Amino acid sequence: MAPIATDPTGAAADRTPLSFELFPPRTDAAAIALGRTIDRLADVDPAFISVTFGAGGSTRDRSLTVLRYILEHTDIEPMAHLTCVGSSHVEANELVRRFLDAGIRSFLALRGDPPVGADPDAPLGDLATAAELVQLIHRVQQEREPFQQVAVAGNPGASRIRERSRTTRVAVAAFPSGHPRSKDLSQDVDILLAKEVAGANLAITQLFWEADDYLGFVELARAAGVTMPILPGIMPTTTPARLARLAELTGVQPPADFALALELESDAAAQTELGIDFAARLAAEVLDGGAPGLHLYTYNRHEAVLDVVDRLGIAVPRQLANERNTAR
Repeated sequence: MAPIATDPTGAAADRTPLSFELFPPRTDAAAIALGRTIDRLADVDPAFISVTFGAGGSTRDRSLTVLRYILEHTDIEPMAHLTCVGSSHVEANELVRRFLDAGIRSFLALRGDPPVGADPDAPLGDLATAAELVQLIHRVQQEREPFQQVAVAGNPGASRIRERSRTTRVAVAAFPSGHPRSKDLSQDVDILLAKEVAGANLAITQLFWEADDYLGFVELARAAGVTMPILPGIMPTTTPARLARLAELTGVQPPADFALALELESDAAAQTELGIDFAARLAAEVLDGGAPGLHLYTYNRHEAVLDVVDRLGIAVPRQLANERNTAR
């Protein structure tokens, strides 16, 4: 039986790759609810589920607990977020080893935001850029699994380098709506290319609200030499308060008609419908434009993102995926 072919995102090539983002729970009750959400997300067979990492490592242990739950209770690849903020080379090295020792083989390398009130241009720690963090992750992995010589069958005395057991997936962020500290999109593209040169093999976009922003950014990136997959990050946003908070955090303003529709709608269920419909239409547009998959930000709830997936008709339940694999 031949295995199902996979694309660079790690998903089966005969369907649209999906992935999700979670954040560590703050309470025991939230942790129980998050376990149920992870189980539901696993049902649609995503390529990976990423888990955020608090500024300065403030949620390190809770992040690792969630990553271990994904690793031990599902067949889904967990992805650990790592940031440069406030981290020395020694601390970052030890943290990567800790994740690798736990069985984590996928990472999202981020520069991270400076603490509130800090100089945005001040050094963050020993690691100044996400590209440096990408290099560190690969270096630690190589140190843990060095190249070894193995004998060549049927050729006495000959040897070859043993292939590594597994390639580490190192993702990075991309900014189709522009990074707050970049002068223009060309600078964002140059930085993304530098991350790929450093060893990144997947990019995940931050917030955008228009399909043309994502598609135009990908076109610029390809023209500049970026070859790795660039996953569009989609946020089903279902309340006016959350929409306003996102605009405040990112500086990226949502479409006025969507914001107004959410604000004028007083019924919570109807607001949820508006948010899901907007996200599904945006996802459909970027997929039609050639996006290699979808990365969905969950807010630690499965309902809205799975409704988006359902409306797109792209999910393959785990049972069906296993049946396809067996049939081949």
